[in-house]
Amino acid sequence: MDRESQTPVEGSPLGSPAELASTARAVRSMFEAVTPRYDFLNHFLSAGCDIYWRRVTARAMQGALSQPGCLALDVCCGTGDLAFAMERVSAGKIVATDFCQPMLQRARQKKGNASRPVIFLGADTLELPFCDHSADVIASAFGFRNLANYALGLREMLRVLKPGGTVAILEFSRVRWPVFAPAFRFYFAHILPRLGAWISGVSGAYQYLHESVSRFPDQEMLAKAMRRAGFADVRYRNLMGGVAALHEGTKPG
Repeated sequence: MDRESQTPVEGSPLGSPAELASTARAVRSMFEAVTPRYDFLNHFLSAGCDIYWRRVTARAMQGALSQPGCLALDVCCGTGDLAFAMERVSAGKIVATDFCQPMLQRARQKKGNASRPVIFLGADTLELPFCDHSADVIASAFGFRNLANYALGLREMLRVLKPGGTVAILEFSRVRWPVFAPAFRFYFAHILPRLGAWISGVSGAYQYLHESVSRFPDQEMLAKAMRRAGFADVRYRNLMGGVAALHEGTKPG
């Protein structure tokens, strides 16, 4: 069954949107297992495109990030690559959160800006430890897809954002280029999971990547979900023909 004929689910396929705790445990356990080879596989399997896409995301938020005193959050931060990309264009504070401690430990080992370091914090994106209306920017790169409940995640981001604040979600999406799409789907379904399992030594994790992307809402459906959650000025841009898409929105003022 191809992606177009499937009905997207409302949370990670490792569980149910109604079973937050058990789904979170399953997702956390899987990412703990792949942490040692996570960065290498991200760059290798995407041919380095993931690095460029994170830079595109940081540049899209540069107007807000360049304001002195700006507080920006990178949620579901993994090993921190988006946080570091944001740090390079930020005049304020970057706080990166994730509920997988090995990922955070790997992130802390990376070298950032010594004068304005990223703060890494253990936290679940469905229960962020921040006050209402406290952040100027909230971003996520390839992590939102793993939430147990997408609607709850969007509402939590909206809660924490200041009025007029910006949200940016970078995720795999639906390929729009007609000639490229079949070849990419074959690679993503049959080659990438095998390469990921062989290099990481963890069976199933990169099959999950394919399954979670295949069932994730496409560009228009995610945009609609963001509007339903309360975001305004929702728009998206396709990257590499829709292999990834960057969705942005604002909290009404």
